Amino acid sequence: MLLVIPTFLGITLLVFTLTRLVPGGPIERMMTEMQLAQEGVPALQQGPERGGVLNEAQLASLKAYYGFDQPIFEAYLNWIGNVLRLDLGVSTRYNESVWTIIAERLPVSLYYGITTLILTYLICIPLGIAKALKHGQRFDHTSSALVFIGYAVPGYIVGIALLTAFASELEWFPLGGFISERYDEFTPIEKVKDVLWHSILPLISYMLGSFAVMTFMMKNSLMDQLAQDYVRTALAKGLSFKDAVWKHAVRNSLIPLATHFGNNISVILSGSFLIETVFNINGFGLLGYESLLERDYPVVMGILVISSLLFLIGNILSDLCVAAVDPRVRFE
Repeated sequence: MLLVIPTFLGITLLVFTLTRLVPGGPIERMMTEMQLAQEGVPALQQGPERGGVLNEAQLASLKAYYGFDQPIFEAYLNWIGNVLRLDLGVSTRYNESVWTIIAERLPVSLYYGITTLILTYLICIPLGIAKALKHGQRFDHTSSALVFIGYAVPGYIVGIALLTAFASELEWFPLGGFISERYDEFTPIEKVKDVLWHSILPLISYMLGSFAVMTFMMKNSLMDQLAQDYVRTALAKGLSFKDAVWKHAVRNSLIPLATHFGNNISVILSGSFLIETVFNINGFGLLGYESLLERDYPVVMGILVISSLLFLIGNILSDLCVAAVDPRVRFE
């Protein structure tokens, strides 16, 4: 818990410094837009005597407004002070509070992230157990081939294929979005069905990334446990193979998955901007990608605050999960 503080400060200071050093910040973007809006302006900045876009006083005022007139470390201290007061600033692109923008995308990201996490564990753990118990058999080889094919193909490519086949050609699913245009007119049951109808194809694309990793991690871990002396001892004492697997080996096999839990928690909000672009989903991934392109640094830093804290908390949850499944670990 104590390590969360310096780690968080290090992450945010590094990214904050990069946002100040890379070219093409929000001020440059605004000046470019103003130049494009005025025909015949040959340069981004010209003096007032030449009828330019911004004079020196206006430019200095704009830098002061966004905090670019301060040294990097001083500006960072001001920013972190605002974060401690739960103030993430104002978006330079939307001219709205960063909290407001994030709050609009939060339900969508939480829905897809948590659903993907639950489905991944519910499918990968039983599948990994079945593959370990039937190692070398036809089921193991066939499922391995399918899992590896799914892992090798990027999720956004699968999303495009699914949209083309099932949304465009067969018209079984919508072409994108999170809800229908007439969502507000639906009954509660119809709203649930509408969200599920829009979610099937994106969830398939979301799950492919971690599906193979989790499945083979479970399989290999269980196979290692079945080869341990304590399993052979339990069988020699008369315990059935089924009880040896489910009462002893499976629980110990969950330890690697428990340590991986923190990494999975961190992607709940991040998502994938490519998949969200394909399915036109306004989630955290797409918001972060667009903010980087538009140099909307307040939003970038706001997303960083939430995602880094989630990752750090996920590591702590991983330790707690390990303690829950590993009887040798106890917190005192």
